[in-house]
Amino acid sequence: MEKFREYKVIHVVEGGCGTLLLGSSGLPLKKLESVLNREAADGWNVVFQVIENKRFWLFWTRESVIVTLGR
Repeated sequence: MEKFREYKVIHVVEGGCGTLLLGSSGLPLKKLESVLNREAADGWNVVFQVIENKRFWLFWTRESVIVTLGR
């Protein structure tokens, strides 16, 4: 198991407009890819990730991904 000196948590959320208009819009994969590539260039590695479904307003749910990075 690799030991890291520091950790960082990023949170990427599904868009609210698509959730309201379409009921679901999915995670913004291009944004997630861009963020992860930028962090990897700075020496960060993905340690753990989890996908979360949270209530959005009254009737909808919205997906998000929480990624823990370490270096």
